[in-house]
Amino acid sequence: MRSRPFLALLLSAGLAVGLTATHSNMAMAQNLFAPVVTVDETAITQFEINQRALLLQVFRTPGNHLQLAREQLIEDRLKMGEMRRAGLSLPEEAMRRAMEDFAGRANLTLDQFLTLLEQNGVEEETFRDFVVVGFTWRDFIRSRYRGRVQITEAEIDAALGAAGGSGSQIEVLLSEIIIAAPPPRANAAMATAQRISQYTSTSSFEAAALQHSALPSRGQGGRLPWLPLSNYPAAVRAILLDLAPGEVTAPLPITNGVALFQMRAVREAPQPIPESAAIEYAAFYIPGGLSDAGLAEAAKINDRVDSCDDLYGVARGLPAEQLDRVTLPPAEIDQDIALELARLDTGETSFALTRNDGQTLVFLMMCGRTPQLDAEIDREAVRTRLLSTRLAGYADALLADLRADATIRDVN
Repeated sequence: MRSRPFLALLLSAGLAVGLTATHSNMAMAQNLFAPVVTVDETAITQFEINQRALLLQVFRTPGNHLQLAREQLIEDRLKMGEMRRAGLSLPEEAMRRAMEDFAGRANLTLDQFLTLLEQNGVEEETFRDFVVVGFTWRDFIRSRYRGRVQITEAEIDAALGAAGGSGSQIEVLLSEIIIAAPPPRANAAMATAQRISQYTSTSSFEAAALQHSALPSRGQGGRLPWLPLSNYPAAVRAILLDLAPGEVTAPLPITNGVALFQMRAVREAPQPIPESAAIEYAAFYIPGGLSDAGLAEAAKINDRVDSCDDLYGVARGLPAEQLDRVTLPPAEIDQDIALELARLDTGETSFALTRNDGQTLVFLMMCGRTPQLDAEIDREAVRTRLLSTRLAGYADALLADLRADATIRDVN
């Protein structure tokens, strides 16, 4: 008869412990959703901060993720309040499209991207809020201030450093990364590139170059010397000019790889450098791709050649298709080849690109550039850069005013 009350006592004790643990967990959950910061009449919870920090961690954003998450969410509340007062909202269809576009930068569908985030503990709502605020704010700033920004021809001349109209050419100081991405590693390489594209510090980008880049410049943290903007493909120029110092391009898919560039500085060259009407280059194909054997063979060839003509000796007795020597207008050159040629002078070489799903290494050599006579400076590219800079200044000033007028306090 004593066993029944004893068992009941054990069960009741276990139930009490279970209820205590449940209440404790509920209290912790409630605490997560309690306000920790208020921005005027809106609250930010610890859960939101934790989620944003996880998202920043997935993007490999440098810095203290929790602190950065708190600051970003405060700014998001300020931006949302201003857009709400302006009567601006993003329709559901446009919201979905913005999320799909963001996922597409990583060469993933939205469902694939959300699955990747879920695996790292990030909820869909967190990603949605991050994308929607950024997307809507950018359009809001453009619609609000675009009419106030008039870039004159005189300002373009001044930016080109040639008030008299003779013109000078824009040069860019970049850092570069190319991540090898043959089909078996394409998704992983793109995910890595997407994380790097969120970096804003040169030290973080340089560390990533040392770890991930397939280019010889990785030994210098991916740093390149000053180069004319016109060396780069036309489609890439606008992307580069839209970058502020420290910003990184979205991943640029190339054959069997993905490229990234970080802007370090922009300047006008004291003398104009004519754009190229045509570029002559040679490509010698080496079996083995980026394997040790392939790279060793490329290094041997590099020691033997000083000009493109020397490659004919290397290719003697080999199938004709193993060496290509072509002269093409810049617009007709494959983008991965064009990006490599952009940093090469005549007689310089590169062996970072591959073909045949990564199985063939491309030994690339610059033969020469044919200058375009009476080349006109790309004034529209300069206009776009000046416009982006001016709009960014308006955005920063507005956000500073909103912060100054807001009541922001921590909730104890």
